[in-house]
Amino acid sequence: MIILKLGGSVITRKEEKQPTLHQENLARISQEIANSGVKDLLIVHGAGSYGHRHAYHYQIGAPILDGEDLARKRLGFSITHQGVQELNLEVCRALLDQKIPAVPLSPSSFIHTHHKRIEEFETDLIGQYLELGLVPVLYGDVVLDQDLKIKMAVLSGDQILQYLAQQLGAEQVILGTDVDGIYNRNPKTHPNAQLIPLVTSLDDVDFLEGAHTMDVTGGMGGKVKELLQLAEEEVESQIINLNVEGLLERALMGDKVPGTWIKKRPMKE
Repeated sequence: MIILKLGGSVITRKEEKQPTLHQENLARISQEIANSGVKDLLIVHGAGSYGHRHAYHYQIGAPILDGEDLARKRLGFSITHQGVQELNLEVCRALLDQKIPAVPLSPSSFIHTHHKRIEEFETDLIGQYLELGLVPVLYGDVVLDQDLKIKMAVLSGDQILQYLAQQLGAEQVILGTDVDGIYNRNPKTHPNAQLIPLVTSLDDVDFLEGAHTMDVTGGMGGKVKELLQLAEEEVESQIINLNVEGLLERALMGDKVPGTWIKKRPMKE
C-alpha cells in the first residue's frame, strides 16, 4: 500500500484570502494517479486556504480562557471543519473524474486526540475500504481533544499519515509539496539553497523550524519529524514536488525521482 499526501499548498492557492482551489494542479495530479495504475492507495490531503486561516483566526487548539472564548471557538471549529470538508469533496470529485473510486472520510467523526496527538482512531473501516479496492481520502481537520484545557484541536494531515502508515503497514509514503524536497535553506528566498537527498535523523535537519517540537500543523520540520518516526518502523518516505508535471506518476510507478528520502539510519557495524 502507498499513502500519498497532497500538500495544501499544491491543491489550493494559499496566498488567497478566500478558500481557492488550484483546479489545474488538482486535475493534473488526479490524472497522474490514474495513469500510474496504482491499485492499493490511500490519500491524505492538507487544508491549505480552506482551513489554516480559520483555525488560526479562532485559535483552535489554544487553551480556552472563559465561556465567551469557548463560544467563539465552537463557531471557529464549525467554520474550519466545513471549509476542509468542502475541499475534501473537491479532491474526491477530481479523482472521480479520472475513474478513481475515491471515498471522502471526515477525521473529526472518528478520531480523538489528547493534547493534540492521536489517542483514538479506529482504522478497521479504512482497511475494509482498501480491501474492496476503494481509495479512502482523509484530510487535516479539527477534532475533539481530551485535554480539558483545550477540548478542540487541529489535527494535521501529516499526523494522520504517520498513524495510518504504522497501523496499516504501508510499504511507502509519498509526501507531495510545492518544493523539490528538503533544502539546507529556504529555496524560495535563497537561490543557492542545496537539496538534501537523504535524511536519517533530526540532526540532519536541525536548522528546520519545528523539527524538535510536537506542533506539526505546519512547516517542513514537523513533517520530517512524523516521517522519521515512520522510518523507525521500516516505512520509507519521499518528499517530492507535485508542481513538476509527471513526477508523481513516475514516483507511484516506482521510478527514482528527484526529492528527499526519509529512511532509518543504518546500524553501525
